Amino acid sequence: MYRALQINKDDAGYRTELKDLDDSALPEGDVTVQVAWSTLNYKDGLAITGKGPVVRKFPLTPGIDLAGTVLESNHPCWKAGDKVVLNGWGVGETHSGCLAQKARLNGNWLVPLPAAFSERQAMAIGTAGYTAMLCVMALEKHGVKPSDGEILVTGANGGVGSVAIMLLAKLGYTVIASTGRPEEAPHLKALGAAGIIDRKELSEPGKPLGKERWAGVVDSVGSNTLANACATTKYAGAVAACGLAGGADFPSTVMPFILRGITLYGIDSVMAPIERRVEAWQRLARDLDIAKLEANTTEIGLQEAIDVAARLLEGKVRGRVVVDVNR
Repeated sequence: MYRALQINKDDAGYRTELKDLDDSALPEGDVTVQVAWSTLNYKDGLAITGKGPVVRKFPLTPGIDLAGTVLESNHPCWKAGDKVVLNGWGVGETHSGCLAQKARLNGNWLVPLPAAFSERQAMAIGTAGYTAMLCVMALEKHGVKPSDGEILVTGANGGVGSVAIMLLAKLGYTVIASTGRPEEAPHLKALGAAGIIDRKELSEPGKPLGKERWAGVVDSVGSNTLANACATTKYAGAVAACGLAGGADFPSTVMPFILRGITLYGIDSVMAPIERRVEAWQRLARDLDIAKLEANTTEIGLQEAIDVAARLLEGKVRGRVVVDVNR
């Protein structure tokens, strides 16, 4: 038996409950993991609340991230006792996931837990932090350097945004954080932001081209925010887009791309190849300030995840949330 959140959708409606499940409820897979910690990402919030079409089969356990220990393995790369991390791969969407004390998975989806991190710290990073690292890597590979100018980070109080600020600041970039919560400015500056702008400057419909300001952008918001970020990015700059908290639309024009030669990088963390995942986690181990990560993290138990998921979607959660699946 193991405890897990379970989502059901039937004549009684859509609901998420904490249940005790038999091991027979675990899905197919060649590796069984004892989950130590999980986390809440924006996608988990959508799944738990039903406010987005994330879950594709029912019943299903949500949770796209875990850190834990291999219990059983029929996969050549893993053996009992190995410490592992999982992010994405449709887990928590089409395959029962990680907001549970046990998970059964495809061994090809796992990466080793970096020695620099505890299981709790790995989940304080989670998919949000791993995605932030992928965004930073995209800007670096484009050739954006700290000397090129300011980097805009939108959705700065969220998981991706807050970790992106920490990473970029440590790497020497000048970070400008966009947020709708001005009272969080001291926290964002403590993470490394050099300046704060109100998200209203970006969230309203804007011009096809604006004054050039950003050498690079990390955007987790989408919609008008992404369009305005592109319109104000400097010549030959780069924008890394990874989220849609503000909407899935993109009301832009081709002008920033053909008149200023900017590049828009789409950042996918769900199906990213294993080599890129391993590189991202190695970079996180090297470039992330653990003390700042802890200051950006809130801890909850499994039962609390249901209520906190709703608050996360309302923009009322700061930074990262780790879930102790054993309480």
